[in-house]
Amino acid sequence: MFTDDELVFVRCGVVVGDDERGLRVWIPHGGPAAVRMSEDGRGIRDMPFAEWITQRTVLTRTTWWGPDIFMLIPPDRAHSVWWFWDWRGQFDAWYVNLEEPVTRWRDGDGAVGVDGCDQDLDIWVWPDRGWEWKDEDELEERLAFPDRYWVRDAAAVRAEGERLIKDVEAGLFPFDGTWHDFRPEPAWRALPFALTPGWDRPRTDRRAP
Repeated sequence: MFTDDELVFVRCGVVVGDDERGLRVWIPHGGPAAVRMSEDGRGIRDMPFAEWITQRTVLTRTTWWGPDIFMLIPPDRAHSVWWFWDWRGQFDAWYVNLEEPVTRWRDGDGAVGVDGCDQDLDIWVWPDRGWEWKDEDELEERLAFPDRYWVRDAAAVRAEGERLIKDVEAGLFPFDGTWHDFRPEPAWRALPFALTPGWDRPRTDRRAP
């Protein structure tokens, strides 16, 4: 994930499917990751944005300690949808991540990935299709720094979220129970997950076909 052309977050996963509905990826708890941090080890959410933009930052290898994620990245849409389950395997929530449409890439050595740019504003959606906005405060705080903030059109970001909320309330795909029964293959957890060479490559040209 990028902010404009600066790489800020990387996770590794398994491609579960790829069709007209979108790219589907499973990201395991405990998998390798990288995150941009200040020299004293703080992330962007550990300080006011006004302080963050004055910091020298470095990409730091780490581990994804969050829960497993099943992720749908629909084609040419400004969002992705994530599925979460609790420790018993019961579906817990959807998470709508508002982001620029992603660009796929493939290197000659077999490494593949998607480049995107997070738009900060997100939506939690509960199993009963109740919902709530997330990180409205971050969006508002950062909009005060237009020369440094990567979200150019906050109204468009919110409009994308409002379109998704209508789908949520109507119970439309993907908020219709699809993939609630997803379970990763047991063998996937033993795969040799790694940040392959080229993981920190520059952002793919968004104008490329």
